[in-house]
Amino acid sequence: MKFALLSVALFTFGSLYSQTRQDSIQFDPQKQMNAAQRILSGNYGKAVTVGAYGEITYNQPEADNGELDVQRLVLLFGYKFNEKTQFVTEIEVEHVEEIFVEQAFVNYAIGDNTSLRGGLMLVPMGIINEYHEPTTFNGTERPAVDNVIVPTTWREIGVGVTGRFPDASMSYQAYVFNGFSSTQADGEGGVSGLLKGSNGLRSGRQKAIKSTVDSPTLSTKVEYYGIPGLRLGLAGYFGSTQAEDDVEEFDGANIGISMVGLDARYAFRKFAARGQFIYASLSDTEEYNMLTDRDLGSALMGYYGEVSYNLLPISAKQKLFAFARYENYDTHASTAGSLVRNDAYNRTDITTGLTYHIAPGVVVKGDYQFRDNNVENGDVDNRLNFGIGVWF
Repeated sequence: MKFALLSVALFTFGSLYSQTRQDSIQFDPQKQMNAAQRILSGNYGKAVTVGAYGEITYNQPEADNGELDVQRLVLLFGYKFNEKTQFVTEIEVEHVEEIFVEQAFVNYAIGDNTSLRGGLMLVPMGIINEYHEPTTFNGTERPAVDNVIVPTTWREIGVGVTGRFPDASMSYQAYVFNGFSSTQADGEGGVSGLLKGSNGLRSGRQKAIKSTVDSPTLSTKVEYYGIPGLRLGLAGYFGSTQAEDDVEEFDGANIGISMVGLDARYAFRKFAARGQFIYASLSDTEEYNMLTDRDLGSALMGYYGEVSYNLLPISAKQKLFAFARYENYDTHASTAGSLVRNDAYNRTDITTGLTYHIAPGVVVKGDYQFRDNNVENGDVDNRLNFGIGVWF
């Protein structure tokens, strides 16, 4: 309750003095910015910058009760100390009851096109992990590839550099982070595993909650934007998982991770398309599974392709996108040792629906998902989804 009152007070106080400019949400990938980028570039001479984004969703599985949820509400705060130094943070409330710090970093500009960063930051992998505000993507829910394989929202504590080479139409990011957590003591002298076959690395995100680190990881991404309307990205993440001192000595407590990602976004007049491919190779999973009695695969793979078309005139202030997305993701793309590949983890989703931008920063969504796995007569319910999203 105290946190809620403090957040409201800070939000109100900041709104009295400054606020991010209410510009239109950009659909051109070369001009799109995420929440942190808008704060860093949107102070307009003011010290304090305030914003927010959030979404309310309704999910109706084919053979089950529907669920209504205030999925997330994120308060954005920025402070500009001087022309070179800024601070950005995101405070997220999930499902009305869980509170997380999603980002909290200092950005120091050492030149016109280069900045140093340190703190809690998003790992640059794929599209959605950095651009996950509800007005920036089609579909009520984020793509499953970005939920299971990447896994969004993936953030850790680290330091690094970001910038661009204007003459080459390229931007870059390079960070050293703490890594995923893989194991923990079970309280009985043994070890329990955090990673598993059904959702890969997702349960190992430390989220800056008293994170442990014994071997830093490297995260990089370069993007090319030299062709009008097109943005291409290539990302890499390399290192190993982290374990507490009392379990690190066990054989199999840590695994190695090498992840690469390719992504593309394109927009021309009323047409837009995007796609991505993510592949992660995991080493020492046989020893890890023997130690923890888990079923973690030795490779994760996912990809999707999406097309959309604005049904309203280009001159209209509102936009109504009809879209379709095909995605496949497999957390048992490969297995090691005696672990048998589970075809239930090889999943396919086809999502089609409408995204209605009724005002800059306000979107109403509706879609239907045809969901399946590679098991014969696999029991995966199709799902109807609706949502309302805001970002300012």
